[in-house]
Amino acid sequence: MTREKMKIAVSGKSGCGNTTISRLVSEKLDLAFINFTFRSLAAEKGLSLKEVLAKAAIDDWWDREVDTRQLAMAEKAKGCVLGSRLAIWMLKEADLKVYLRASPEVRAGRIIKREGGVLEEIAAFTLERDRQDRERYMQIYNIDNDNYSFADLIVDTDTMGIEEIAGAIINEADRRK
Repeated sequence: MTREKMKIAVSGKSGCGNTTISRLVSEKLDLAFINFTFRSLAAEKGLSLKEVLAKAAIDDWWDREVDTRQLAMAEKAKGCVLGSRLAIWMLKEADLKVYLRASPEVRAGRIIKREGGVLEEIAAFTLERDRQDRERYMQIYNIDNDNYSFADLIVDTDTMGIEEIAGAIINEADRRK
């Protein structure tokens, strides 16, 4: 396996660094970056994220659309880094499956830096979104996103910087090529 053909799947809950880390790893390894999310679909449809989340709560089309599109992109790519909530479960042929973990407090703080808001409100929204996501994933795919023990690499991102996290992933990718 060469780096150019490597497929890396990166998952984690909101605020764990999926997008940031996946983008950085893809740049450093010169691989396609794939990150089609509810935010992407919301922008495409002219909706807010909250509107898409409300729709997804009652219609699994939204989840299936996001997941189908990102998997199609990953399958077409010679090599890629797919960053999404379900990447490690959905991209079966991934050469490296990485789960990013962070405490609820750290995740809420990162989301505030990215989007603004009040800590208590963001923390409550994030925990509720986690609950809803887990429920939907179980219902639609029978995936328990709290069970990531099968991941090849689990990274606790609470105290690590993005370069250090990316470095750990790249080291593991190099070890596997």
